[in-house]
Amino acid sequence: MELRQIEAFLAVAEELHFGRAAERLRMAQSPLSQTIKKLEKGLGTALFERNTRSVTLTAAGHSLLPHARKILDEVDLARRAVSAGTETVYGKLAIGFSGALNHTTLPPLTRALRQHYPQLEVTLHGGLLTQEALQLLSNNTLDLAFIGLPIDAPALATRRIATERLGVAVPADHPLAGRASVAMSELAADPFITMPAAQGSTLRDVTFAACAAAGFRPRISQEVADPYTALSLVAGGVGITLMPVSIKEIMPVGTAFLSLEGEDVLLFSGLAWNPQATSPAILAALQLAEEVLPTPK
Repeated sequence: MELRQIEAFLAVAEELHFGRAAERLRMAQSPLSQTIKKLEKGLGTALFERNTRSVTLTAAGHSLLPHARKILDEVDLARRAVSAGTETVYGKLAIGFSGALNHTTLPPLTRALRQHYPQLEVTLHGGLLTQEALQLLSNNTLDLAFIGLPIDAPALATRRIATERLGVAVPADHPLAGRASVAMSELAADPFITMPAAQGSTLRDVTFAACAAAGFRPRISQEVADPYTALSLVAGGVGITLMPVSIKEIMPVGTAFLSLEGEDVLLFSGLAWNPQATSPAILAALQLAEEVLPTPK
């Protein structure tokens, strides 16, 4: 298997058209077809189903596709490593986050990464709740993730970056909306909007614990994976939801935010990574994160 064959396979697999793939590779269609045929002969299996109207991947082609992309990514990193200076941090960094819950923590890190390491390619994966993010860290799909704490994942490393008090978001026409604060027990009759249980949300766990401490179990009216969608549903009168105090800055029209009386209900959040899969890019990001997102005292 040669590198040019992998490049040819990936072009055809992504274009699903030999003519467009040939244009992309800046070569004639006939040599491209021959290259694919040699690759298939070497592998002993067909990678594409061809007819006069379409090109589709076979099962073997689908199996090869992620590996082909990884091979070319590694080749690209190798080329950049050779040309980069000794102080340059290069490569790729995949960061997972939930969405609205990270609106005060994600931007400082991504801004600092862009300023300090412009050659580092950062990709962001939003809409991830804690357990899903941990799974992606474990299988090396993500390099870093903003997560809720604590977690039950001994193989992963974490560092706390924020401690926030929770309050309650209610519809603007809610009977309690005009007040500055409310006791948890006063919310017992309200329908709650929470994160899905199956995706493992720390915010959901804290919500249920706060309700239990107030002597009731919340009645769930809706489960949504995105925190801002939850706030939008609150604005629509679907229910109420517990959220960190920082959310007040981005509340949609039609909602009100009330503080919770009594003992603080706290949400701890942090960064997580896989210590068995570190790279210079991950280590540089972690060091930078210590500066822009220090652990609260």
